[in-house]
Amino acid sequence: MNFVPASPDQIDAAWLSEALADRHPGVRVESVEIADRAEVTNSHAWLRVHYASGDGENEGAPRSLFCKLLPMDPTRRVAIAQTEMGLREAKFYDTLAPRLAMRTPRAHVVRYEEDEGGAFILLLEDLNESGCTVSTGPESPTPDAAAQALEDLAAMHVHFEDPETRRKEAGWVSPLSAPSDYGSIRLREGLDHHREKLTDAFAEMAALYIEKPLSLHALWKEGPQTVIHGDTHIGNLFDDEGVTGFLDWGLVIVCTPLRDVSYFLNMCLSVEDRRAHDRDLIRHYLNVRNALGGSVISFDDAWKAHRIQAAYLAPASCQIVVFPEDATDRRKRFAAAFLERASAAIEDLESRAALREFAGL
Repeated sequence: MNFVPASPDQIDAAWLSEALADRHPGVRVESVEIADRAEVTNSHAWLRVHYASGDGENEGAPRSLFCKLLPMDPTRRVAIAQTEMGLREAKFYDTLAPRLAMRTPRAHVVRYEEDEGGAFILLLEDLNESGCTVSTGPESPTPDAAAQALEDLAAMHVHFEDPETRRKEAGWVSPLSAPSDYGSIRLREGLDHHREKLTDAFAEMAALYIEKPLSLHALWKEGPQTVIHGDTHIGNLFDDEGVTGFLDWGLVIVCTPLRDVSYFLNMCLSVEDRRAHDRDLIRHYLNVRNALGGSVISFDDAWKAHRIQAAYLAPASCQIVVFPEDATDRRKRFAAAFLERASAAIEDLESRAALREFAGL
């Protein structure tokens, strides 16, 4: 029964019993209830699972599940399916997550269809039930937790640096693709209608991206190639008693590992901690790479890349700089912290000057 539900309401006891059996043999679900739901980029739901009374096979089976699938709205469903973010994330949990030592949510059910519809469903560990926390925006990992997270990223990066390993284990992961005009359109809207809310350095970088997106994307791909998370900002991390885990693998790509490192440092650490510790943390990442046998990257090259990669923070903020009026208070809190980090990094790292000096842009 490979049916992929289109909504949480289609998940019944029979389907869930069969779907859980791959990872929990012998499981017998008695009933499923939807405890909560939310429509964000995708459709989210939190499920409470009740098992058959006296079923001794259910030990270790989840009592609560986080469900992720395509949006319910037909128009948004098609638009999000075309990005293939859901398919990439499903494939990550199906094939790559079991190979990694880093902390990721445990996958209990992974189903997807590689046709034009792009349907998928992920039933993942409910991090709230596991006692984990996800930042609401201002909260940040400590420098020590950041060092541990960089160690985990380094291990993944080094493992997939070998082209043959990538071909065998992650052949479906694609290189960074050419940009759509989505980011440019949103940044132009931000500059036209909300310029007073943006720093001069951010506005200058946004204008450059609007003018030369292809040149910037080509520059951001330079360096050794490997599998990277691709979206290591604070909203895609969680804390598990001091251990940093990584969420939302829908943008997993083959690109330079320094993209992950720079984005993580700039968009996860507090501004103060990033200013105080980014050089030491980059050196720590490079030392771990060396110890694991990764290709050698000098600190000077890594620091240059850090400054250049900071330019990406402008298009990464494209949805935020339109300042949507219908944003929830929680979303506004997160967006404010996101934009603060991005703006400070672009200015502190003199990213615009680095592009002129090293790339003639």
